[in-house]
Amino acid sequence: MLKLSCNATDKLQTLFSHSHQPDPAHRRTVSSVSCSHLRKPVLDPLRAIVSADQGSVIRAEQGLGSLADQLRLGSLTEDGLSYKEKFIVRSYEVGSNKTATVETVANLLQEVGCNHAQSVGFSTDGFATTPTMRKLHLIWVTARMHIEIYKYPAWGDVVEIETWCQSEGRIGTRRDWILKDVATGEVTGRATSKWVMMNQDTRRLQKVSDDVRDEYLVFCPKELRLAFPEENNRSLKKIPKLEDPAQYSMIGLKPRRADLDMNQHVNNVTYIGWVLESIPQEIVDTHELQVITLDYRRECQQDDVVDSLTTTTSEIGGTNGSATSAAQGHNDSQFLHLLRLSGDGQEINRGTTLWRKKPSNL
Repeated sequence: MLKLSCNATDKLQTLFSHSHQPDPAHRRTVSSVSCSHLRKPVLDPLRAIVSADQGSVIRAEQGLGSLADQLRLGSLTEDGLSYKEKFIVRSYEVGSNKTATVETVANLLQEVGCNHAQSVGFSTDGFATTPTMRKLHLIWVTARMHIEIYKYPAWGDVVEIETWCQSEGRIGTRRDWILKDVATGEVTGRATSKWVMMNQDTRRLQKVSDDVRDEYLVFCPKELRLAFPEENNRSLKKIPKLEDPAQYSMIGLKPRRADLDMNQHVNNVTYIGWVLESIPQEIVDTHELQVITLDYRRECQQDDVVDSLTTTTSEIGGTNGSATSAAQGHNDSQFLHLLRLSGDGQEINRGTTLWRKKPSNL
């Protein structure tokens, strides 16, 4: 179904008068649409809906939202407390084994989170801020991201991602995600994140006021709902700081222009790529990333130069219901990571990753 703006209907009528006429058996009688008397500034834009197969104006509708809203395969759930969206894995989102990269998964999590915020009326400037937050120049910034992938989607697969928000103490909030294979209904991944409130001008953290909390809690589940409800799961583990000397390193990484987000800071997903740059090649060749946890310590600017450090660690721990078990432990590898500024050594990010042996068919 093709949708055109109201001011195009005059051209449509001219076009249709010269177009090929359909077979009489399939001809549809339709009243013409005139827009001149409807053009009032107080009204939402009207759209004339055109049948692509028969080339005729069917009806005029009001308030259908943006074209992106109409084409996006996502919406709030029936209770309005979470949001689901479907995505097709594109050819440029997969690696050499034709499955999505972890950066692709992280980008999709970010995308569905932004779309959820827009769907409930929060700002569209990339900060997902409430009216009170915008008035006080407050923004959300990522404090921790934890992703577990049990099965990577392949090129052409359709993935459904559900997300929701909840309060997290007095200074933050949390967002969780569940990923499913649409074809099988199988849960293929889970993720959770913690966000803290920052003053956009002073760059200082600030407590979440009751006014702000009231604005967003109305869109959150009333009962605590966790993507990782298991006790002592990996998303709760404290990450120790990696101390020199590191076993593996990649020195002098620089943000590209394309790494900057709409807020002129290095995008959260870029940090994942930097962490993986110092993973030894023999692991990349034989394993795939199963779990990644990152703690964000400071912002990274375009002119910063970054060092990526990695060291093997023997602690494996539980994996929150994923396919890995104690019997498979010898096939797993775990690493401790640190991103720091090359000049003064200030810590940007610390993290851990857990890798499993690649399936034999890859």
